[in-house]
Amino acid sequence: MASPEAIPADGPPASNLPVTVEAPFLRLWKGFLTARVMVAIALVLLQTLGQAVNQALDPATLAVTVAYLVATVLMRILARHRPPPPGTGVHWLPSIGVDLAVVCTLQLLHSGALNYTPLFGLPILMAAVLGTLTLALGTTAGVTLMLLGLAWLGSRSGVDDPQRYLQSALTGTGYFIVSYLVHQLATRLAREQEVAQQSRMAARVQTQVSALVIQNLTDGVLVVDENDTVRNANPAALQLLGQPPLPPLPFSLTHAAAWDPLVKLARRTFRQEQPQTADADLLHPGESPTGLHVRTWLTSSRTLAREAGSERLCVMFLHDLREMQARLRTEKLAAMGRMSAAVAHEIRNPLAAIVQANALLEEDLTDPGHKRLAHMVQQNADRLARIAEEVLDIARVQHQISHSPASTLQLDQAVAQVWSDWQGQDPAARRGLVALGAGDAHVEFDPEHLRRVLVNLLDNALRYMGPELDSLCITTRTSITGQISLQVWSDGAPMDKSVERHLFEPFFSSESRSSGLGLYLCRELCQRHGASIGYQRVVRLTQRGDTGGNAFTVGFRRTTRPSEPSSLFDTIVV
Repeated sequence: MASPEAIPADGPPASNLPVTVEAPFLRLWKGFLTARVMVAIALVLLQTLGQAVNQALDPATLAVTVAYLVATVLMRILARHRPPPPGTGVHWLPSIGVDLAVVCTLQLLHSGALNYTPLFGLPILMAAVLGTLTLALGTTAGVTLMLLGLAWLGSRSGVDDPQRYLQSALTGTGYFIVSYLVHQLATRLAREQEVAQQSRMAARVQTQVSALVIQNLTDGVLVVDENDTVRNANPAALQLLGQPPLPPLPFSLTHAAAWDPLVKLARRTFRQEQPQTADADLLHPGESPTGLHVRTWLTSSRTLAREAGSERLCVMFLHDLREMQARLRTEKLAAMGRMSAAVAHEIRNPLAAIVQANALLEEDLTDPGHKRLAHMVQQNADRLARIAEEVLDIARVQHQISHSPASTLQLDQAVAQVWSDWQGQDPAARRGLVALGAGDAHVEFDPEHLRRVLVNLLDNALRYMGPELDSLCITTRTSITGQISLQVWSDGAPMDKSVERHLFEPFFSSESRSSGLGLYLCRELCQRHGASIGYQRVVRLTQRGDTGGNAFTVGFRRTTRPSEPSSLFDTIVV
């Protein structure tokens, strides 16, 4: 039995596809239907030729064969798309039932030496292959009883012939053996097909996962054969190859002279049959060199490929040296930050002494030139103090991440308070639009931490925004999915891509007078509260029309807890 329907305990395992019939089982079903049609055609032809030769008309036998032909053709047309369920039932009557009835009728109506009983093999095979074991044995038992009945009818003349009964019993026994063996074979084939189908599905899923991973790798991946032809490449590799437009896959690495280093490395890998590692510069005409760190592997050796009858492929991983250097630079900056924190801590005490001494000295100065010098000392000392405090804030934030408890606040109320305090320091210069749309939504965030994040974003926006009233916009909103966010938008010029990549790194700044710690502290504080912060270029509708600007968006984690007062340990102590 090989049907994909639900199968009783005496049948093989069912397929996981309850609606779509599996192709091999459907072909078996169509094969049986076609065989029935061919048998019916053969019976009609035999009856026609027999009557033509004997010149004796047997209308009953001819009518039965013609009716059988019509029934099989209709069955072939109407039931070709899906076999009946494998269990026993009336649904097998149009196929197995009709075959048994027709063969039995022909055997009863025949005259002469012609024997129709071998045709019982077709319904038995159909039941054994497409049905359950119960259906197969039941069909065989019915055929055996018919054979014994036909033997009894044949001996009604009054002379009992034991040979007839012995022949019928032997034939029935053979049918039982064939039915059981065929059903076991069909059961095994069905199980093997199910295992093969599951393996195919697992392989297909694994292929899709591998393709998805390769497509989204930040490193480039090239698959090259021994003829220098690129069989496959992910988007990162195509971007690193440069010089668009690239030819469609597959294409030859010899297409561009700039790819010669990759060609040589691939050929060396095939020749030596060893992984290779090298740095290569791709020199395109009129462009700056693209530095790559390349690693290669072979899919198999020459001997294994020959034995398996497959070809060897070279997989090349391309790493952008600029990105690698940027990561190294970030690690160095982090190490420098730790050292700077220690240095800043040691600087504060002598710096405080300098400020105090300068203030005492300034009280006794009368010369305007000397006063101007003292003022310069005071300004630069204040600047050094601010830088030292920002450096030390890194260690303070890390301490808070480990020790401060969670608290909640009403977002719109907190943002309105911070905006009011920040704008009140310089109402003429600090102008903007505030749109609070989060309602009474509460978020998990410390009020003092939110103040520091928002003030840092507002100070950054103030440096680059225009003079218009709507050059700065603060918005809060709750999306349809319940995501609560805060966005600070300003109409400043677009950021350079090199600046955007390192925007939240410590000690990175596009200005020489900045410590580069503001956005880094914002990110650390957001992560401490399970929030996220990101940058993107956003176009907003202003009084001047659609205006592009820089938007920093904070996505909060929603909470249903009531707002709690913050602890003294949650605040940043300066």
